[in-house]
Amino acid sequence: MTRVYPAIIHSEGGGFWLEFPDLPGCFTEGDSLEELMDNAEEALGAFLAVKMDYREEIPTPSDIKDVSTDGGDITTFVSTDVNKYHKDNKAVKKMISIPAWLAKEAEARNYSLSKILQEALMGKLA
Repeated sequence: MTRVYPAIIHSEGGGFWLEFPDLPGCFTEGDSLEELMDNAEEALGAFLAVKMDYREEIPTPSDIKDVSTDGGDITTFVSTDVNKYHKDNKAVKKMISIPAWLAKEAEARNYSLSKILQEALMGKLA
């Protein structure tokens, strides 16, 4: 599940640091903009995954136009796939029942029922 939040990039001492105004305590740094953005994706994903794992409220992202900055700071968006950062990503078996004709049709088309169910559940939970 992809999530996108506005962020503020600060330049300091030859490096950079980034904060998410909607997510107090979620910030990161980097020696270059490339490193900063990689770290920002990971920080955002891990932060949101922990909140989800503990069933904490996830703040709604602000409109980037409403995010204020000081002087030379830069406002940008950061996106992440939160599913990569959940602590319990191991596969579990579940029994399901579907009509026989549907199972035969899926098998004839080489569809993976497991993959389809995962995609459907992630879409439903997003």
